[in-house]
Amino acid sequence: MTDKSFAELGLTKRLVRTLDEADYQTPTPIQAQAIPLLLDGADILGIAQTGTGKTAAFTLPLLQNIEEDNERPRARQAHALILAPTRELVLQISDSIKTYGRGMPLRSCVVMGGVGKRPQIDALRRGVDIVVATPGRLLDLMNMGHADLSRTEYLILDEADTMLDMGFIRDVRKIISKMPDERQTLLFSATMPSAITRLAGEILYEPERVEIAAKSIAVERIDQRVHHLDAGAKRARLSELLNTPGFERVLVFTRTKYGADKVVKHLARAGVGAEAIHGNKSQGARKKALDNFREGRSRVLVATDIASRGIDIDDVSHVINYELPNVPESYVHRIGRTARAGAEGIAISFCDASERSHLRSIERLIKRTLTVVGEAPGAYAPAPAKKGNGDGRRPSFASRKRRRRSRRSDRRAA
Repeated sequence: MTDKSFAELGLTKRLVRTLDEADYQTPTPIQAQAIPLLLDGADILGIAQTGTGKTAAFTLPLLQNIEEDNERPRARQAHALILAPTRELVLQISDSIKTYGRGMPLRSCVVMGGVGKRPQIDALRRGVDIVVATPGRLLDLMNMGHADLSRTEYLILDEADTMLDMGFIRDVRKIISKMPDERQTLLFSATMPSAITRLAGEILYEPERVEIAAKSIAVERIDQRVHHLDAGAKRARLSELLNTPGFERVLVFTRTKYGADKVVKHLARAGVGAEAIHGNKSQGARKKALDNFREGRSRVLVATDIASRGIDIDDVSHVINYELPNVPESYVHRIGRTARAGAEGIAISFCDASERSHLRSIERLIKRTLTVVGEAPGAYAPAPAKKGNGDGRRPSFASRKRRRRSRRSDRRAA
């Protein structure tokens, strides 16, 4: 946190009062850095994980700027566009706009897949101040003539690296090509792969850089542990942990949608109630699973990395990495689901022989060695070959095709 107050950052009395009513007293570091710059009209390149307070960092000055512009949106047009990779994150941002913009005469709407187009088309027809959208559905409506961004003056890209992973960057470029050159643009990303660096160079004008180190977020309040065990022993260990007192609200991460469903089925057989959230689930099923987890009707939620974007739930007691991510920054994002709002949390990772290189990459990133809790026979057996099918051969064309289909499925599901 910082020593400054929200009033000292330049926010209006109305917004400060709204924040006070929501019990938000002290700005986070990214809010303290970004809000004054955005109020001054600067473009921003922000490097920050979810959980740092970046949604408020861009939402608060956006609301203030639009209110001060005092212009009514025209039909099919919007003053501001916020792009996010997943439905959950879109809904989370939309909820934040409603919370912070309470009492303001501003209109916003959500544009995303998985739900009917008609309400979104009707909202756009009237004109809105802020559109919060996934790229695929927005581009679809633009191509149908329902959305016109030619006068949109504010653009925010949230979690740009996830958009890259999901194959959305081409859609993002098409959307931006329909916007005016004179605009204020913000790009937030947890990591900066070369494709995101190039995109930032294309769309940002003399940007200010705001960076919140991922490693400091990961290590401050989270007790991080690792269990070394054989892959076949993970299910039993997970059931054992979930039957231990203190595991009150648990988020379990897998790498694949199929893996998430398998874990839920295993837990059901073990008498542990759990629900899965991933790209193959309908929006209704995803919302129901999140609501049940948030409100305590289910104790365990199993998620993939893509679907987890936008899971913002307090009091998650434990995060369990059933499978370690092959991108170390994803580990930081995962464990950041616990220890939110100043609380403490516990992150437990399962590591089999094939995942040891992932563990080393994670420990290098966070500059910390995870506490070893348990080992199983064979935990340090030689790891299988990293490439191909486990025997050093390149993956077959059929397996590569299956992976491409899976990525396309993720994009359509968003």
